[in-house]
Amino acid sequence: MKHSLPALLLLLAASVLPADAAQFTITPVRIFMTPRDRAVAVTVTNDSDEEVVMQADLYAWKQRADGSDDLQLTEDLILTPPILKLAPRARQVVRLARLSPPPEGVQQTYRLVVREVPEARSSEQMQLQVALAFSLPVFISPPGVKRELQCGLERAAPDQLRALCSNGGNAYAQIRALEVFDARGAKVAARDVGGYLLPSVRRSFELRGADGRIAGGKVKLQVALDDGSLQAFDATLPE
Repeated sequence: MKHSLPALLLLLAASVLPADAAQFTITPVRIFMTPRDRAVAVTVTNDSDEEVVMQADLYAWKQRADGSDDLQLTEDLILTPPILKLAPRARQVVRLARLSPPPEGVQQTYRLVVREVPEARSSEQMQLQVALAFSLPVFISPPGVKRELQCGLERAAPDQLRALCSNGGNAYAQIRALEVFDARGAKVAARDVGGYLLPSVRRSFELRGADGRIAGGKVKLQVALDDGSLQAFDATLPE
């Protein structure tokens, strides 16, 4: 089973005997469009030896003040066809199309959620329902939009720090990892999992100390982003 796509959801329904879930992949794993793009191609591949049926839904993607996702079904975009039936080892190219022009000067963010439909299997295959769902981010970005990431640090515990990050720009930011270095350049805390910050969103990230208690004093927070760039922020920790 492949786990390369973001936000993979594994849903289980109890029964008597196990049965394998279908295996499928989707490319690209993130979808980027410009206001001039009316449609983009998305490839869905059935990697299993069984027929698989999938359904696609489109959601407008916002984030609440605490950084949690707020998804609302939308008709701004459509995947054609919205329901796919793929033979074993088959591949199909579908089209993600924009139905209305996006507003100017603002990046539009959506989620394309593709779910397996286990009810489409025969009753002999349904001893245990296992459904896969992939949630893919979709960005429609006009020229000139950019992120504006700002981060600070506070102590959460003797051996734990909290990074507070906000995005004051008009495009998404995606943090991949965070590291904290002391004045001598030694790593004192780290976190290798981040997340998205949509515009006007603030999120916090917990970082564990590398060797127990983290000493106070001047430190540098280094943030790795999805485009391979690094941003550094100076901070001072209390003892």
